Amino acid sequence: MEAGVEKKRVISPKSKKRGRRNREIPRKEVPLSDDIEDISFSKDETLQIRASLFEWYDENQRDLPWRRISSGFDERDKRGYAVWVSEVMLQQTRVSTVIDYFKRWMNKWPTLHHLAQASLEEVNEMWAGLGYYRRVRFLLQGAKEVVEEGGSFPETVSELRKIKGIGEYTAGAIASIAFNKAVPAVDGNVVRVISRLKAISANPKDAATVKSFWKLAGQLVDPCRPGDFNQALMELGATLCSLSNPRCAACPISAQCHALSLSRQNESVHVSDYPTKVVKAKQRHEFSAVSVVEILDCQEMTGPQSSSKYILVKRPDEGLLAGLWEFPSILLEKEADLASRRKAIDNFLQSSFNLNLKESTRIVSREDIGECVHVFSHIRLKMYVELLVLHPKGNRSIDYKNLDKESITWKYVDGKNLGSMGLTSGVRKVYTMVQKHKQTEQATIPERRRKTAVRR
Repeated sequence: MEAGVEKKRVISPKSKKRGRRNREIPRKEVPLSDDIEDISFSKDETLQIRASLFEWYDENQRDLPWRRISSGFDERDKRGYAVWVSEVMLQQTRVSTVIDYFKRWMNKWPTLHHLAQASLEEVNEMWAGLGYYRRVRFLLQGAKEVVEEGGSFPETVSELRKIKGIGEYTAGAIASIAFNKAVPAVDGNVVRVISRLKAISANPKDAATVKSFWKLAGQLVDPCRPGDFNQALMELGATLCSLSNPRCAACPISAQCHALSLSRQNESVHVSDYPTKVVKAKQRHEFSAVSVVEILDCQEMTGPQSSSKYILVKRPDEGLLAGLWEFPSILLEKEADLASRRKAIDNFLQSSFNLNLKESTRIVSREDIGECVHVFSHIRLKMYVELLVLHPKGNRSIDYKNLDKESITWKYVDGKNLGSMGLTSGVRKVYTMVQKHKQTEQATIPERRRKTAVRR
């Protein structure tokens, strides 16, 4: 769904519970439309909108890689798979960001059968940086389900909905774009366009309103070119009918836009008043202490000439960032001073790795690097970062024999390879901080030596 609100939000008719958590933002009075359940597009309106939108789309559609996959009969499964991958990637992600990810993905796993043979770690690494990693877990699980059921790609909304991770929107997008089924696909772009066409002031998160948007979108879908129509409607919302600065003068269906008509009659009304804005749920504030543990001359890995290694820990298979790799870290109950953070990290390293900093190793250096904030959709995480450089005592490797391997999974990563790994954006932020710190320290060494020589 190239649609991409440039940050795309999927609207599902089953969002009743989510909708209750949203409140309308107090705003100036806007003329209310009639009862939303009574709103519909007339036959003439529908035909005019289809014709105008197709004329615009055929001339202005963006050249996107997932649109180039053949829709011929022999390529139907590949087309369905490509649309599925693109739609999952585009959820909550900008179109410009997705393009390169999509190309790399399709080069590595060109068919559903190729993807079904991949491991979670492989797909996580390919996905790193796109965020919302739950999406890729479901994508892999869904691919395995389809292959296990015979490998034929489902073509109808009802069959697609049975696949893990495929909701109402994604099912409609795949069915219409890949298999030419005359069904709607309603995302945030489509909600915005339709709410302006009909000047709908109802809360767009309310279950009844969401249901009405799907009904109206279904009325508009062209039976001969349903996939192109859905993409055109989304494309319009992603480009011209934007959230805050709609380009009404260039819009191909402005003649049918009730919101634009109202704004011309009343200067206090603006097209951007639609759809009604709602207050987002408050982000939860969390804090963590992150220890970038660097081990010098870790001989057990590659011999006496090995470079330094870093310890990475695998997150649990369930929950936030499930199955992904990160530096050793621990959540804090609240903001904490340096002494408290180090005590928490020391306890974590002792309990998880049997790593006693006093007995089994020599601390080469331990520096407070600083802090950074990483924002998830519902969490604002402040990370306190330290660099802990260790050297095994007596030229021995660190002893992990008593580590409870069922409770935590870890690995060494060569410093030369760490930068090229598929790290999450949060982990990459931390690693970038450490690298900048090292470069700064390295740059000051000659100056320190010069000053020492002068004093002598």
